[in-house]
Formats: sequence, structure tokens, C-alpha cells
Amino acid sequence: MSKPIARGGELGRLISELDWSATPLGPFRHWSTALRTTVGLMLGSKAQIVMFWGPDYVALYNDAYAPTIGLKHPRALGRPARENWSELWDDLEPLLDTVRLTGETVFAKDRPFYIERHGYPETVYFDISYSAVFGEDDAVAGVLCIVSETTERVLGEMKVRESERRFRTMADQAPVMMWVSNAEGGCEYLSSLWYAFTGQTEAEAADFGWIAAVHPDDRDGIMDVFMTANRTHGPFQTEYRLRRADGGYSRVISSAAPRLDDDGAFMGFVGSVIDIQERYEAERLLRESEARFQAIANSIDPMVWSTRPDGFHDYFNERWYEFTGVPRGTTDGEGWAGVFHPEDQERSWRIWRHSLETGEPYHIEYRLRHRSGAYRWVLGRAQAVRDGEGRITRWFGTCTDIQDIVDAREVLARSREELEAEIERRTARLMEAEGAIRQMQKMEAVGQLSGGIAHDFNNMLSVVIGSVQMLEKRLARGDRDVQRYVDGALDGARRAASLTQRLLAFSRQQPLDPAVVQPDRLVAGMSDLLTRALGEPIEVEIVASAGLWKIFVDPSQTENAILNLAVNARDAMPDGGRLTIETANAYIDDELSREFDLPAGQYVMIAVSDTGTGMSDEIAARAFDPFFTTKEVGKGTGLGLSQVFGFVRQSGGNAKIYSELGHGTTIKLYLPRYYGEQDAVPPPRVPTGVPAGAPHEIILVVEDDDRVRAYSVEALQDLGYSVLEARNGEQGLSIIEERAITLLFTDVVMPGMTGRQLADTAVRIQPGLKVLYTTGYTRNAVVHNGVLDPGTQLLPKPFSLEQLARKVRAVLDGVALRR
Repeated sequence: MSKPIARGGELGRLISELDWSATPLGPFRHWSTALRTTVGLMLGSKAQIVMFWGPDYVALYNDAYAPTIGLKHPRALGRPARENWSELWDDLEPLLDTVRLTGETVFAKDRPFYIERHGYPETVYFDISYSAVFGEDDAVAGVLCIVSETTERVLGEMKVRESERRFRTMADQAPVMMWVSNAEGGCEYLSSLWYAFTGQTEAEAADFGWIAAVHPDDRDGIMDVFMTANRTHGPFQTEYRLRRADGGYSRVISSAAPRLDDDGAFMGFVGSVIDIQERYEAERLLRESEARFQAIANSIDPMVWSTRPDGFHDYFNERWYEFTGVPRGTTDGEGWAGVFHPEDQERSWRIWRHSLETGEPYHIEYRLRHRSGAYRWVLGRAQAVRDGEGRITRWFGTCTDIQDIVDAREVLARSREELEAEIERRTARLMEAEGAIRQMQKMEAVGQLSGGIAHDFNNMLSVVIGSVQMLEKRLARGDRDVQRYVDGALDGARRAASLTQRLLAFSRQQPLDPAVVQPDRLVAGMSDLLTRALGEPIEVEIVASAGLWKIFVDPSQTENAILNLAVNARDAMPDGGRLTIETANAYIDDELSREFDLPAGQYVMIAVSDTGTGMSDEIAARAFDPFFTTKEVGKGTGLGLSQVFGFVRQSGGNAKIYSELGHGTTIKLYLPRYYGEQDAVPPPRVPTGVPAGAPHEIILVVEDDDRVRAYSVEALQDLGYSVLEARNGEQGLSIIEERAITLLFTDVVMPGMTGRQLADTAVRIQPGLKVLYTTGYTRNAVVHNGVLDPGTQLLPKPFSLEQLARKVRAVLDGVALRR
């Protein structure tokens, strides 16, 4: 072995000591000059080099390369490459063959190789340069491979790219807008929600282009905040107005935290932008509502206070502090009892705790310390405010100075006749004050009405209030020509009740009483009704189909939906025209299923078409929205089509609008086919007249509302029935245990025992007892999935005398009277 090779480090020593006669290369003395020279150069190099010599690609490499093959060293030295690189030979051999057969160099950056160098499979990466080594005959004798392992760098870059991909995926799916800036402040990334929200493109928003979407009045301020934070490298949060894609502006809140590299150097910010417009509007409305409440509470004479559900006092109006003279806040919590007369404190606490435990109204007279130091008698009252599920959310109360009335009582005991007039005047003033308080307490609930509901209800209530007040004035002066005021009040009340039913229909919460219906018979039975409702200028045509399937729907609500569509069609034909009602079987396939938002299957189609003015695409798209109407003010509530849509959806179907300006409109209702064998019920008919009862027919009225109970009892008595009454389920059950009754007429939603629980128990006590429920709204007591429980009879509130008479008579007689 020559000295240059021997000086080639550890590999030089191994090569010198190896018995080359047992290798494909043969004894070292037979090595060609090219081989020995190349090996010498390779061993002296600090680069990672491996050389594959001859057609068997015998492996020779230097110290720098040895670590890259792990456990294969030193076994691979002097052996054909196929033996020790077998797992990647299908990949390596073509590279070596290319160089050996063509003499051309193969070069690649970060090339992957599959290798098992540490006893387990892994993918590694190398920068490679495979070049030819020529022998004495100028033929390629070997392949010199100069490599540089880049696995660590490549895997690191992969992790960075994967991390960035995950971040972008997360940011693009986040419900808020995300952004990333660089150290100079330029924006490098904005999530997809930013572009959808603002309408900007990536090119427009890049760097500092995003500022163009900020409201002009806010740009200087937000840039000052942003650039100051960029200089100080500190987190920040700010609010501003951001332009939406539709051109309007929404208030947003932007928060950001600094990004630092491994050395702690500032790289920029990562932040978010959250649309808070709805919250901002809600807070603004809340502030306005609070201001209105404060103005009302401070403008009346009684002292007003409010507590949390647990009774913690957290609000007193100005009258309280003026009366007591105590510093503000000192009577919060339990401090209010400190201004009570010592003899009244224990009693007031006991009554107040009872109200908190039971939810019953608070009512007490006690002595309250006046700012003068004297104690004066006051009347304390409070009512609980409850949410839709009956939970107490607040208590609102008043304290009214009644010292004059107390004094009057004492004087009255001595001289009743002399002071009667004065007491009457003072009592009237007190009642006026209490009336004002009751009105104020109602305003909290009234203030929750919004938009179209408030608008329509206020119009209807104006009619009722105006008519009643005019009725009161006329009756006071003896005028008996008041029927028009009575009619006006009743009309306003009926319209308000109708509005409630329409809202329930739109929200799919109305209790339905479905039955098997033959649609063509139902439509045909409406012919006279439609002719009367639409008038002579409208020609009505009904087109029925042979073999029409049956449907399972509420017959009355189906008639009502068709009538609604017909009246809308009439209004679209002011100069007359033709109204066509068509029934047909329809099949919705998988493609239409997605378009119609319905399961694929068989349906019955009821179409109402007119030759009227038609609708634009924009109006047609909003036609089913509640309170949306194109009619003049006072000509419609905007709930007719909403009611139809809600009923059809609640019945498992859908509605579609087809319209063209100047040519008319068609609205098609798709209702699921009924597959059962049950016969169809006849079309609903409203009976005429007011049926009466008999004294031997005993009706028990159970109603927790005193006024509703009083009206129901008096109405049933006027109809000839014998009537018993109870204010709750427990009282009603006591009566049922003692007396036989003919019919139980009970409210569904009551404190304690519900109407359903009462009825179930009552039927066990008196088998065969007939039950009629009533309610203003119930979700699941006698209605499940929007449908009345089988065999259940329900009279929705509010109801007229005629409706009460017919429903009670129908239940007693076992007649299937549909609502």
C-alpha cells in the first residue's frame, strides 16, 4: 500500500489493511493508476465522498462519508453496492448506470433516498453530484459521488411548511379574521374570512393595503396604534370600523401579540379581527333602554327598586335617595332593611323571604325612615319578572308614601262622614301612583318587542285602546250609540290574536291537528269561499288531477294557507284577472331534493297561480321573510306568506315561488304523500250558530289567570252550563275528588301541577271524563314535534265566545271539530 493512501485517515488505514484479493477489485498491486489516484484524492478530502468502481459498483469512501451510512460501515467497504444498499438499489442503480453509460454528471439538490442505515427504515436527503471517473482506456471506470446530507434541514423546512399549512388551515376555518405581519409592519397573511368580509383581493390587502378597508375617519388612529406597537414590540387591542363587501361598515376589534424567533428577535405580529357590530348595537340598544328606564323611574313619584333573582338589591331610583337621604349605594344588598323601623324589620324580612322562595308577589306596609329622621308609613310592592321557561330573572318593586292614608285611617275611625271626601281624593291619588308603577313594570316586557312585531302590535293596540277610550267617554255621558267602538276594539284584538298565530305558524310552533286529507276535495270545497273572498273581477279556475295521492296535514291550516295565497294573488291583480289552483302528484328526485331542501320521494303539489303584476327576483327571494311586504302601509302585515311557509315546513314540505314581472306569479306547495290506508276526512266546515249547554252538564274551569278564569266561567254560565272553578291544579284536583264533573276545561301551563298532569290524574279518578285544554303557547305539554297528541282537544288562546261554545259542545258530543 502506498503512503498517500495510508495517510487517508481511518478509511485509509482500513483500505491498507483490507485483503483486496478477496474483493472484486483484486490485489491492490493490480489497481489501475486511475483507481489509486482517485482513491487517494477522495481519502484526503473533507467532503462526503463515496466511489463505486467497476461494473459491480464496488464501494470505496472516505472518513467524512462513513457516518452517513451508519451501521453499514465498515461492512460496505470493498463490497458491491447491491449487497449493502439493497433497500434502495432500484433507486440508486439507475443513477449510477446513467453516469457509467453516458459519462454525464448527475446533480440534484435535497434528493430523497430510502435507507436502513441504523436498523430501521428512514428517508434521508442529500445534495448529490455523481460524476464519471475515466480509466486508462478513456472508458468510464467508476462513479465518484460527492454528497452532502441535508436531511436535518429538509425535515426542518418540512416542519415549518407543515406548521404554516396547519396555521393557514386553522386560520381560514376560524370564525374570526386572522392576520400575520412582518417586522417592518407589512401584512404577510390574511385569512380567507378577511377577503370574504371586506371584498378585498390578496393583492389589494397585501403589505399596508388592508388600511384601505378601514373607515377613513379611523385610519390615522389605527395606523398610529399599529405602528407604535410595531416599534415597541408590545401587544395591542383596538376598535375601529371596517368596510364590508356590501359597502357598509361594521365595528370590529383587532387584537395582536408579537411573534419572536428562537433568539427572541421581533418578527412581527399575529392577530385577529372580530366583527362586534351586533354586540355593539346590542350594547347601544341596552344603553338606550337603560336610559329610558332611568328616565321613567326617576320621573314618577313612588320609590322604585330592583333586585337580582336571589333578592340582592342593586338599584334604587332618585325618589328613594330623596326620601331617605342616605348616601348612594349604602342600601344595596341587605342594607335597605337598615332604614326600616326596628319593629318592622323582622316582619318585612319574613314576607320578603317568602316571596323569594315561592315567587309570589311581595306586598307589605311598613315604616321607613325619612330624611328628616321621622318614620313614615309606605306601601311596598314587588313582582317577579320571568323568562320564557318561568324562571325568575329579576324583581321590580316600589315603595309608595302612604302616611297621609294611614293618618286618614286614624281620623276616619273618629269621624268617617267628615273625612270621607278627603280620603276618596287621597286614595285616588294613590291609585294613580300605583297605576303608574304597574305601567312602568310592564314597559320592561313591552320593550323587548322589536321591528315588525312592535309596529303591528302597536297599530292594533292603538285601535283597541282608542275604541275603548271613546266607548268609555260616550258611556260616561249617556250616549248608547257605541257599537262602532265595540266593533273597533274587537277587530283590533282579533287582528292581534291573528298576528300571534301567524308568528307561531312562521316559527313552526303552532300546534297542528293533522288528518288524512284528499287535496282535490279540499280545494274543490273552497270554491264558494274563494269566490266570495276574491270578488267578481277575479276568475277562479280549479284544475284537479286524476289519481291524486292523499296527504297528512292539518285541514284547517291547509285551507288557510291556500286562502292566504289566493288573497295575495287577488291583491296582485287590482284590475282583475284569473286565479288558477292546480293539484298534482310530484316526484322529487335526488337532484331536486337538494334544490327543494326536501327528502327525495313522492309529494302532492298544490299550485296557486295568478295573472297579476309579478315579482322581481329580488322581491321573490324575500317574499317568505316575516314582515316583508310591498303593499302600502296598512294594507298588509307581511306575515301572510311567512305563515304559509312556516305551516308547510312544519308539515314536512316546502314552498317555491316562480314569478315574472308583468306576467304573474305561481306559488307551489309540496306536501309529503300519505302512504297509510286511513280514509280521508271531509273538508273542514265551520258550524253556524252558538250551541248552548244544559245545567246538568258540569264544567270545571282550572286557570291560574284570574281574569281569564273569570271570563271563561261567566261565558260558560251564559251558555247554560253549570260551572265550577279552581285557580290551580291542586285546587282542581280537590274538586274532582269530591264531585263528579262532565268536562275538565284546563289551562296547560300553570305553576306547580300542569294542566296535563291534572288531566291524567283526573281521568284516573273519573274514568271517561272529557278534557279540553287551552293555552296561549305550549312547546311540549300536549304538543310534540308541532303536532297535538292523539285524542287531545285544544282550544288556543285567545278565544271568542263563539269558539268556546262550539269547541265545548263538540268535545261533549264527541264531534271531531277541527280548529
